[in-house]
Amino acid sequence: MKKKNIKHKNPVYELFITLIIALALAGVIRTIFFQPFWIPTGSMKPNLLVGDFLFVNKFSYGFSRYSCPFSLCPISDRIFFSEPKRGDVVVFRHPKSGKDYIKRVVGLPGDKVRLLKGKLFINESMLIKEELPDFIETKLEQGSMKTVPQCANEPVPFGNENCVKYQSLEKLDNGKSYKILDLGQNIGDDTPDFIIGEDEYFFLGDNRDNSLDSRFDRQFGGVGLVPKKYLIGKASLILFSSKGTSIFYFWTWRKDRFFKVIS
Repeated sequence: MKKKNIKHKNPVYELFITLIIALALAGVIRTIFFQPFWIPTGSMKPNLLVGDFLFVNKFSYGFSRYSCPFSLCPISDRIFFSEPKRGDVVVFRHPKSGKDYIKRVVGLPGDKVRLLKGKLFINESMLIKEELPDFIETKLEQGSMKTVPQCANEPVPFGNENCVKYQSLEKLDNGKSYKILDLGQNIGDDTPDFIIGEDEYFFLGDNRDNSLDSRFDRQFGGVGLVPKKYLIGKASLILFSSKGTSIFYFWTWRKDRFFKVIS
């Protein structure tokens, strides 16, 4: 009897196919369930720094046309599993420009929100603030957008290591607390009352005097009140952080921010 020829697969070929399948699966998981986000500006300091790289859970609140790829979700603007909680850090689509933003939810549907002399009032109650030591950084260009931080102790020469911001701990009625920054009296410190409508949310940046958020109308560069259909997902974990102009400059990665929980 003639022996059958047994063809052995090339191990290099098998490895190549395995890698292709693994990368495809990782791409599908990333596209459907998570969205990478790189912090480009300082509007969420001190909790999120320029160069932080994080993944956003796209299904943390449910499905939307902005969190579901390839039109896989129902046509409805949004199917909610749960509502955002006050204090969540959320990525959302700007209703006018279409760009992705990241801010903190402070106002929920039905709330009345205002700021008075920099103090945040929710439903007529002023949030407790605990003063903390100043936040100090170097006044240099940061990230790929080369933004220069503002300082409460201006004038500060470019390159000076003593760029100061006032820092405090803001406490919500649900027990959540987070650090915020302030430069002193500023245009966004006093606002009218905002009545949050059904399916809308009020967002603030933690770096209060360096954030175009819900305090400002969209025609002036702000985000206004954001309808829930524009929410993409909740940010909860920083994977790593780069203080250079690119996330690929590994020698500029911040050693203390690997897998850091977002508060």
